[in-house]
Amino acid sequence: MFYELPFFLGHDEEDEEMLAMAAALVALTPAESKRLIAKAVAALPEVRAALKKGGVIIGRGTTNAFVAEEILGITVPKLSYTVGMVCNGELGMSPEEGRIKEYVLRDGQVVNIPYTEMLKEFRAGDVFIKGANAVDTWGNAGVLVAGDTGGTIGSALPTLIARGCHLIVPVGMEKLVPSVLEAAAKCDIYRFKYRTGYATALMPLVTAQVVTEIQALEVLTGVMATHVASGGIGGSEGTVILALEGDEDEVEAAFNLIKSIKGEAPVAGPKKK
Repeated sequence: MFYELPFFLGHDEEDEEMLAMAAALVALTPAESKRLIAKAVAALPEVRAALKKGGVIIGRGTTNAFVAEEILGITVPKLSYTVGMVCNGELGMSPEEGRIKEYVLRDGQVVNIPYTEMLKEFRAGDVFIKGANAVDTWGNAGVLVAGDTGGTIGSALPTLIARGCHLIVPVGMEKLVPSVLEAAAKCDIYRFKYRTGYATALMPLVTAQVVTEIQALEVLTGVMATHVASGGIGGSEGTVILALEGDEDEVEAAFNLIKSIKGEAPVAGPKKK
């Protein structure tokens, strides 16, 4: 489901009047959305609590590279922090040389152990952060996996569910699909005779707490965002257009936040072979 926020639990007439006080219209490129969502994930109370005392695993992926930057205060080479990717018009893989392994934290400090070892220590309240390739309006998220045993999330999900850990899924609405569950039923590795690039399955991320631009903006500023349009040209392909509502201070804070991340560089892919 979407990360729970007061707005999604309903609001009364007084709230309606407040939301009508100010509004803004903004556009976010995919890279800008990744930066915004990453800032929100780093600010989530579950994440902050686990960083103070507990375990945090930041799975690989380009959006999670932004998350790692916000949590650790470092610069992460985006291409090196992912394996599967959609690039050059096909389903592909990053170059194996130079790949960075998952960041694993214990009590807020990076530890040099495989994520699988940290996962053995996980208890309720610990946090696994995993990006996604699809999200729908019900808050379901799904990730493409090329391995027929489910890849990283396939190995982690049973433990996360059984132990009551937090699965936080940052995902931009450029990846909005009609239904993740319907898509998953049509997308498994051995189904396809023809394909552009690698064959993949779409794995639904059950129990995930999904954070899109909408949840990110309310976490960080308190505004209510509505997804009103998408798309663009000239490098703005995948752009998400949002209408923001809230009191004057909230909308101003949200607009200033968005101005501060405008111009975020797009994630560069490998050279086409």
